[in-house]
Amino acid sequence: MVMVLLVVAMIVVGGATRLTNSGLSITEWAPIRGALPPLSEAQWLSEFEKYKQIPEFSAEHPDMDLAGFRFIYFWEWAHRQLGRVIGLVWAVPFLLLAVRRRLPRGRALAYTAVLLLIGLQGAIGWWMVYSGLQEGMVSVSQYRLAAHLGMAFVILGILLWLYLDFRNRDGREGGRKVVLPAVLLGTTWLQIIAGAFVAGTGSGKTYNEWPLMDGSVVPDGYLIQDPAIRNIFENPAAIQFNHRTLAYILLALFAVVAWRYRRVASLRGPIVLLGGLLIWQVALGIWTLLAVAPLNLSLLHQFSSVLVFLTAIWLTYRGRNLRY
Repeated sequence: MVMVLLVVAMIVVGGATRLTNSGLSITEWAPIRGALPPLSEAQWLSEFEKYKQIPEFSAEHPDMDLAGFRFIYFWEWAHRQLGRVIGLVWAVPFLLLAVRRRLPRGRALAYTAVLLLIGLQGAIGWWMVYSGLQEGMVSVSQYRLAAHLGMAFVILGILLWLYLDFRNRDGREGGRKVVLPAVLLGTTWLQIIAGAFVAGTGSGKTYNEWPLMDGSVVPDGYLIQDPAIRNIFENPAAIQFNHRTLAYILLALFAVVAWRYRRVASLRGPIVLLGGLLIWQVALGIWTLLAVAPLNLSLLHQFSSVLVFLTAIWLTYRGRNLRY
């Protein structure tokens, strides 16, 4: 559960790093040496000079002074530092238990997979940052941003599942598998990925009206790019429309799940909580859109998506093999 809380914090800090446009402030990947921030004025000036060499500086921050650079540097450094903490908090006890052959029976492979995924996530994070350092780029690739965020939620989901499985030491009830909550969970993850594309392309600052988009249900520019598949990932009109549509699909799926399992006592708690969170998240998304995606609402919207996802995991776990 400590790891769950750390990963939640990592997602929130990552969101703040992106929303404050801080992600490219550290232009090198130094897993060991980078654990310490600049400790002298000369070191700060050296880091600032490196930042001035990338396209983002001249395109978006040409008037930035050293104080402004320190601010954005802090967010990226904090994000990376939290990643180091997460790796150590998992790796140290894992290795101690492995050496002493005291890993919980039947879970060693899953615990090893978490360790490997945390390492992979660090590499994906640098792969994402590197895309924004290239000539002609003033931000990271939305594809790599989506991969980075998607992996964070995969790790978060596995950790919560392992926690719930550890608490449920008596094992599963006999019965049939409940599939619909898993479909709802998968759709929630897809919606989070869609949100990453909204963030990565700045689509949340366009079409700031609801329920229509530029006076239409489907915006006129939905298929403006060729080939058509590119619109899903690169066209702000299509990206925002898809994110809106997935929200409606999620609400519909939830209504089906709530009705289908309304008499299952063990699912009542997660269903009620998930329903409240989904309504809140959709309302917050509309508010954020109409307000043209300010920092505070955008960050709250991302944090709320974490709560929705965790509750969907809880619901899916409760229904994994249920007698009813």
